[in-house]
Amino acid sequence: MGSTKFGNFEDFCRDTTLPVCNVLSKTHNQDGDWGGCKLRGITLPGEDRYLGNLGSIMLAGVAIAVAIFLILKSERKRAAVGRREMQVFLVGYLLVSIAEIFSIGEFPLNDQVRVVFSAIHIGAIAATTWLLFINGIVGYQLMDDGTILSLALTIGSALAWLIGVGYIALDTGYQWTTQWQGSLEPPNRSIALYVTYLLLPLVWVVFYVVLELVLVIKVLGETRPLLFLGAAALSFAVGQIFNFVVSPYICNGTTGAIDGSLFQTFFTLISVALVWFFWSSITEDDWPMPPPQYP
Repeated sequence: MGSTKFGNFEDFCRDTTLPVCNVLSKTHNQDGDWGGCKLRGITLPGEDRYLGNLGSIMLAGVAIAVAIFLILKSERKRAAVGRREMQVFLVGYLLVSIAEIFSIGEFPLNDQVRVVFSAIHIGAIAATTWLLFINGIVGYQLMDDGTILSLALTIGSALAWLIGVGYIALDTGYQWTTQWQGSLEPPNRSIALYVTYLLLPLVWVVFYVVLELVLVIKVLGETRPLLFLGAAALSFAVGQIFNFVVSPYICNGTTGAIDGSLFQTFFTLISVALVWFFWSSITEDDWPMPPPQYP
């Protein structure tokens, strides 16, 4: 791995705003040896104090409200397959949005506190994308949904991701052990976070889309829900492009006022809402059913 860029975060942290950069920075904020455009946002009273990423903070607040609304809306669909599991996924997204306000929101926080919120944010992303994958499996009814066993496996596995990945982030930031020693130095290599925070969440999202494609086409024999699923996948992809590709151009073009993380937050919100509408559309009781057979 030494001759490749696999596991390196230096370029990512140079070009955009990510919670992992707070963990890998020696000052535990978005400033580091990677350089690039600095997201300044709004200047606050005092020396070198600012509120960066105000747009992301506001959109994260909207995301919190939307997640709560969809959780309550899901409660009314009592006959829907995977209702509880969908609510658990939305709780995960709610946690991501809350942590995002204090991790990439660029509040003037204590450095140690920012690392905690960043670790929660990173762990919540890993757990929530895993929950999305679980929701894709639930539709196949391999076990009864909404039961104690199903919820225990769903919540238990998500907590394992949240705590496990969150601990890796905390240990990396605070250097409690020597396990990830050197991650705070260029090129900021952390194979563990690279895999659990960047690669596996993408894998879970892709697996979810594939599982739902098979479910809708092969099992339900419908095409209408694919509009929601396709739009959700497209919105998610656009958000990632803004965050990882377009972000430095936005930051430089606005002199550090905003960057691609603002659009990533927006398009992720749209994607989550569309996932809910997709789930709602395939759990309605209006699919064609064969007529009853009488003796």
